[in-house]
Amino acid sequence: MNEKCVKIDKKQALTAPSSVFASPEDVVSAEGIDRNTKIEILRRWGYHALELEVAEEENMTGGKAGPLDGILRGLKALGVEPDVLRRPPTKQGGL
Repeated sequence: MNEKCVKIDKKQALTAPSSVFASPEDVVSAEGIDRNTKIEILRRWGYHALELEVAEEENMTGGKAGPLDGILRGLKALGVEPDVLRRPPTKQGGL
């Protein structure tokens, strides 16, 4: 996705990242979005992907899971490392 030519709807990107971006890498390289917003978009996308994995584990279908590896690479590229000591005590964990 060529973000240089497209005005990004930040509200939509925060609500449903995969409807705005083709991949987590597109979030990282998007112009016109500040670093903190990119991090929040990736975290929300990651949470949604984890929710789908939990639903699948419980024999519920919820659609196609997001690219969790790409999300983690994107967060790392933005300088965010997972804090394994402060993860929530849920199946979803946290990013």
